[in-house]
Amino acid sequence: MSDRLRIALLTYATKPRGSVVHTLELAEALHHLGHDVCIYALDKADDGKNRGFDRPLSCKVQLIPTAPVSGDIDRLIQQRIQEFVDFLTYEPSPYDCYHAQDCISANALLQLRQQGQIPHFIRTVHHIDEFNSPYLQACQEKSIAEPNLCLCVSAYWQTQLLQRGIDAHRVINGVDTDRFTPSHLTPQNIEALLTLKQQLSLSGSPIYLTVGGIEPRKNSIALLQAFAQTLNHFPQAQLVIAGGATLFDYQDYRDRFFAEVDWLGVSKSLVLPGVVAEADLPLLYHAADAFVFPSLKEGWGLVVMESIASGLPVITSRQPPFTEFLSEQQALMVNPEDVGAIAQAMIQVMQPELANALIAESQTLCDSYTWKSSAKMHIKAYRQLLEVSQNH
Repeated sequence: MSDRLRIALLTYATKPRGSVVHTLELAEALHHLGHDVCIYALDKADDGKNRGFDRPLSCKVQLIPTAPVSGDIDRLIQQRIQEFVDFLTYEPSPYDCYHAQDCISANALLQLRQQGQIPHFIRTVHHIDEFNSPYLQACQEKSIAEPNLCLCVSAYWQTQLLQRGIDAHRVINGVDTDRFTPSHLTPQNIEALLTLKQQLSLSGSPIYLTVGGIEPRKNSIALLQAFAQTLNHFPQAQLVIAGGATLFDYQDYRDRFFAEVDWLGVSKSLVLPGVVAEADLPLLYHAADAFVFPSLKEGWGLVVMESIASGLPVITSRQPPFTEFLSEQQALMVNPEDVGAIAQAMIQVMQPELANALIAESQTLCDSYTWKSSAKMHIKAYRQLLEVSQNH
């Protein structure tokens, strides 16, 4: 077996969601370890132009064009799977490992394996969703049960998979401490930060930040309600909810969210920048005073580590996977279903002594979660799969 592995990493989008960011960071780390890596990504056209990734990459990238879909989500998923299959069917480059980071690309690789075009494939399960659509649920189940090797990024999901009879290998996430750093900003970065704050009308104090958009598992409505209570103590506070690129529009939930905004009368204190450019994301962390993430379900929580690396005090849910890598000394942990508890933590975290203690304690995590370490764990898992395949 060659020391240099040929690895195809597949992701369903180019916009920065957790599994997409994981794909990019893993690909770069594998590349820097000397492996031949190519990212295959579905590239949704915006205004007739393919988007691509908005960060420079050292590894190879193949963007797969996607066509507009009219109809329900089932039809959209079917087409996205087929777009992967069609593109890879005519892709001449053979790889040692084909690794899917999501349900869509995993189902595409399953079809290619069934057709005899690839010998095996790998899937990282970041978390398991519950879909109303029988088709989507079946796609997810196949994407979990059928891979030759399953990986996951937390002990919680490893246990959940084991209950399904799947012995998943545990790998870790990481954080790029060159991009996300609490160190002093350069004059150029200070100017860029001031420009960003002006563009987003960030003039309040304190500024609370969360990243992930408005959707049910992010617990956005409870966060909004907690923020409304916080305004009684800090009338000039602002809440920034960044991100939101997803296949699912969650329109019913978003409608409820904005109805709550109106009812609470907090629209002037709410900032919704949407998907933030990669170059601006580190600056956005520096613009904030605290990171608030009372999520109900996560694979691991990349943005939590990004905020910690950026020197922010963190509030998050007192439940796995956060409790696996965070202690009560490193973050304020709350019951995510208790709006009052979230609000109380948002007020408490503004105490300078507490905030500084949380920041100091949490900084030690950055050395434990690196993408280089993650890449080495992946290579070990890849080689084990290839050895088993060769022996058969």
